[in-house]
Amino acid sequence: MMPWLFESMEKEFTLRAAMAGVLAFAASLLLGPRVIAWLRARKMGEQTEKQDSRQLDQMMKDKNGTPTMGGVFIVAAILVSVAIFGNFSNPVLWVLLGVTVGLASVGAVDDWLKLSGRCKTGMRMRTKFLLQVVIGLVAGMGLHAALARTDPVPATRLYIPFDGSIDLGAFYPVLVMLVIVATTNAVNITDGLDGLAGGCLGISTFAYAVIAYIVGRVDFSRYLELQYVSSSAEITVCCTAMLGATVGFLWFNTHPAQVFMGDSGSLPLGGALGLVACATKQELLLLLVGGVFVIEAGSSLLQIASFKLTGRRVFRIAPLHHHFQFCGLPETKITLRFWIVAAVMAVASLSLLKLR
Repeated sequence: MMPWLFESMEKEFTLRAAMAGVLAFAASLLLGPRVIAWLRARKMGEQTEKQDSRQLDQMMKDKNGTPTMGGVFIVAAILVSVAIFGNFSNPVLWVLLGVTVGLASVGAVDDWLKLSGRCKTGMRMRTKFLLQVVIGLVAGMGLHAALARTDPVPATRLYIPFDGSIDLGAFYPVLVMLVIVATTNAVNITDGLDGLAGGCLGISTFAYAVIAYIVGRVDFSRYLELQYVSSSAEITVCCTAMLGATVGFLWFNTHPAQVFMGDSGSLPLGGALGLVACATKQELLLLLVGGVFVIEAGSSLLQIASFKLTGRRVFRIAPLHHHFQFCGLPETKITLRFWIVAAVMAVASLSLLKLR
């Protein structure tokens, strides 16, 4: 945070969080047209013909050539906002930004390799997955060390709804890695229709912003019998910055999309969401908060498993949003209905905080 400008707001994280969201939204709106124009000038457009399905290629042909790598200005907007309103004396904030920048770099390289023509399939799947695992493990160790400095309760404790908690010990960084890698890839799989991943990410991020705000206050966390996490003040600021930047991106990504998120957006935003779940000690709640991502990733895994084991497909095509396209539903209706499901799941997850 810039002390010469916002010294009086250092402890008032509610105001900082609100302003971080507004600034990230404004930055995203300002950066969007410039990045889109730059991408168009360099012909960095999406190649929608994947050769997997002729019917799908036909459905997506109107999107061919649409600029991608929109995640570049989402991440830039987040960094600008957090740089101004974040309190960098909190080590958890450094871990969050490290994961965001690290995964954004991996995604940007993957996008650039595909779009520049150097490699049509982008980065090798094994290489990309290995980099995600390494970033996840480093983040897990960093988060463990950061929480150990800021909170008295063991950072390695996993809280289970309605059933207390367990101490994971040395396995904790592995859990963080698994959450980050799973969320990253689930968001990436969901990013297939205009506004789909961005809208669901915005809803999930808003839910975790509320959760971070609650566990970051002694009175609220005590009332709801949740673990108080003092570092959640900065997590809230980071969440609202993510929310503002994502909503700003949706301004250009709603149907018909002017730009796609690409791996440079889906990887860092998914990874950051997963890390936020770990940092607020609400890892298991992510299964409900990010329910749409779970369903989308699950549909792909189920399709692969069914085809390999039985030779039959469960869906016409996976992931699930393309299945509904094949059923004749318009793209905008699919996206809006997925947003509704994401919103219902987010509200249900927040309700569970009180029920337990």
